[in-house]
Amino acid sequence: MRFMAMAAAAVLAASVLGGCGNSGPAGEKKVRMAGIIFQEDEFFHLIELGMEDAAAKNNVALTVQTSDNKPEKEFQLVQTYTAQKVDAVLISPLSSTASVPALKQASDAGIVVVTNNTSVAADFVSGDVECSAADLGVQTGTAAREYIEKNLGGKAKIAILAFKSQVAEQSDARVNGFKSEVTKLPGVTVVAEQDAWLTDMAVKKAGDILTAHPDVDIFYGANEGGTNGAVLAVKNAGKAGKIVVFGTDVSKQSLDFLQSPDNILQAITAQKPFEMGQKSVELALKVIRKEPVEKKVMLNGELLTRTNPKGIAAYAEQFKTWTGGK
Repeated sequence: MRFMAMAAAAVLAASVLGGCGNSGPAGEKKVRMAGIIFQEDEFFHLIELGMEDAAAKNNVALTVQTSDNKPEKEFQLVQTYTAQKVDAVLISPLSSTASVPALKQASDAGIVVVTNNTSVAADFVSGDVECSAADLGVQTGTAAREYIEKNLGGKAKIAILAFKSQVAEQSDARVNGFKSEVTKLPGVTVVAEQDAWLTDMAVKKAGDILTAHPDVDIFYGANEGGTNGAVLAVKNAGKAGKIVVFGTDVSKQSLDFLQSPDNILQAITAQKPFEMGQKSVELALKVIRKEPVEKKVMLNGELLTRTNPKGIAAYAEQFKTWTGGK
């Protein structure tokens, strides 16, 4: 399913939700849920697919919209769904603090609020489903440290593409986790750290870094866009074989890069976005049905590295299943 345009967020959300059926088999009233993701990339598309999968299996009327990384659109969407009295809002919030006021209004109106991917600093949330951001960075950092020890004699100059100005808490946790491992080697230096979370943005930013620091050995991308953009920038610069990339998050493109003979992308730590979406719907349903729930669902990341090609191939097959073979 392609993402819907957000030209008029509230109107569009209203029309989509209004078009969902209100009754299931034998007139049974459907539970109505609204999902909000904050970016149009493959990671969030997998969260959406996971939510759709669980919704279809549980007779839930679901609509999913994107806030386009804009706090005002996120606020508008939450208010729209609150006014429509949906049963649950499933959201990847933009901020642990700034996203709270609108979600509090939804909760006060009796709507179940479940966060995924990122959490908010509030106790009214019924549940949260995510991977440990710090662990994602640590796993990739461990793989990078081992690579540096084996292939670069324990020395490396590293450039980092983060997303601090987008989601500061999550970006810092991943980057700091990565740094905590690679800087265990005294010969490692971080020479640049810039924000670039979309692929096109990252291609340009990584290219600028290569101009300023032509002796960079490694790029670390803290998310999917940063990782894939760094790979493309290295390829565009003709630096394959000289510069390698490590990253976080997963997409079809990153899986292809991991299996490419150019040997640029070495490892990524994949979250489990499809499962994240599924569990968000399932958790909300339990709350609505007043069943006991585990409020904090923490999923483990999965390291995919060139040193384990069978692991990459197995994950790629699972990925095809999630995306319907695409």
